[in-house]
Amino acid sequence: MTSSTKASLDEQIKRLMAHLELEHPQLLGIVQTFRELDTVAYRLGLLEPTESYATQVSWWPLVAVLGTFSSGKSTFINNVLGRRLQTTGNQAVDDKFTVICYSRDSTPRVLPGLALDSDPRFPLYRISNEIEAELNGESQRLDTYLQLKTSDSEQLRGQIIIDSPGFDADEQRTATLRITNQIIDISDLVLVFFDARHPEPGAMRDTLEHLVAGTLKRADFNKFLYILNQVDNAAREDNPEEVFAAWQRALAQKGLTAGRFYQIYDPASAAPIENEHLRRRFETKREHDMNEILGRMRQLDVVRSYRVTGQLERTAEAIRELIVPRLIAARRAWKRRVLWLDGLVIGGLIALAVVLAAINGRLDDVGAIDDWFRANPLAGWLGVAAAVVVLWLVHRFLRNIAARSVQRHIESDAALGAHAPRVARAFKRNARSWWPFLAKRPVGWTRSARKRLDRVLSSAHAAIQELNDRYADPSGRSRQPEASHAAAATTAAATTAAAAAAPALSEIDAAQAPPAVAAEALDADPDSRLETDLEADVDATVPPGRDEHHFTVSHGTRH
Repeated sequence: MTSSTKASLDEQIKRLMAHLELEHPQLLGIVQTFRELDTVAYRLGLLEPTESYATQVSWWPLVAVLGTFSSGKSTFINNVLGRRLQTTGNQAVDDKFTVICYSRDSTPRVLPGLALDSDPRFPLYRISNEIEAELNGESQRLDTYLQLKTSDSEQLRGQIIIDSPGFDADEQRTATLRITNQIIDISDLVLVFFDARHPEPGAMRDTLEHLVAGTLKRADFNKFLYILNQVDNAAREDNPEEVFAAWQRALAQKGLTAGRFYQIYDPASAAPIENEHLRRRFETKREHDMNEILGRMRQLDVVRSYRVTGQLERTAEAIRELIVPRLIAARRAWKRRVLWLDGLVIGGLIALAVVLAAINGRLDDVGAIDDWFRANPLAGWLGVAAAVVVLWLVHRFLRNIAARSVQRHIESDAALGAHAPRVARAFKRNARSWWPFLAKRPVGWTRSARKRLDRVLSSAHAAIQELNDRYADPSGRSRQPEASHAAAATTAAATTAAAAAAPALSEIDAAQAPPAVAAEALDADPDSRLETDLEADVDATVPPGRDEHHFTVSHGTRH
């Protein structure tokens, strides 16, 4: 690792922690625990020196808005924000992923994809690598896939919304699906939109396949909300309920028979419903479903804390329970194949040499060979050394053949899922290193690495228990009136201190941001939730009276 590369990664982590100290100090310790997990991954070869698990996490509450073309996604976002930020229309109007975050500037800004790809604080960090893996050369056209928009809507404080293009069968389809999958993985809430004007399966085939059938077995299935939008058009039908029933049948055909289903529409652009009773029924249903959806969005700060901590725990457990055993099995299979190949090839070469010597009558003249060797010891030993070198090179060649075979099996191992590429890379390090060929454990899986991983898991478990203590109180005894008053006073003081520290943070970000986006990135402020939504808890506050121009980041310590 070059010093500049290490400094770059350290600087990214430092900036991340500076923002978390203001926005959500409870997560500071999780960043440090991620870095401890990085150390284990470096030793095993799972991470490159320029990578960190901490930069692969979305640290902000994230809402993904996905679905079919012209299903009203952009209109829904505009209604939530109370701003006409996204372009709307009956045709496909958004052809790229739009990440929307809060800014104090009343003028909305559109920033290039580089603002997202180069900043680990935002989702889709380093997404250009994923795009390049699908389509060679496409990472140079990042702006055709991504953009960052800002809005001063108070509804956006403290969270990020991603508006997605619909699926399309063009040359960008594969990359679009890959980005969509990553967005789903990092989101706290996924809103899947369908168009009530076209509820038949054929009109939403791709959405059904990728956003319904492909998500049923996910452990985080509950974060998906399925929304039939523009249902006001169904009021024109003789049997409006049949539109909703047809949509649910289409979902059921893909295996979705249970979940959260909603019916909404945009009142401003809705078709007039002349039947008063039917209009009231539609309005009541829309208001009820919109309140539920918005209620889920307001709970994301809590969900985010559990998601980040859970990802730390799952990654550590995957290394211990899945990745290391798979590496051990891969090394065992590789050694077995190498020994078989050595026996066949090297044994075959030796047998061939013996046969040729027998045909030429050399085996009957062993004494003459011995006399020659005694008379020319230097030449004899050089010949032996040359033979050993040739056999060693043959062995190395066979090792590489066996390693490539095992590596292909790892890459196609469905049980490894998203870990497969990293496990394959770690195994490649095992096959190329000078690690003893007969050793059972993988390179880097030392006693200290195991102890470090145990500490990471212990910290993750403790963090989850702390979250439970913060947000759940079965006994009802932990919160006393006096504590509530004290917490309220502390919160007020912390709000003042945080507001004073915010300008300093913006100045630091401006100095450290990439030159191409530094001037504009200051306006994108996903952390500003602190101004109005600090937790009423001593642990969630920033100490009053801190110097607004000189502050330090606490590494894993709450303030």
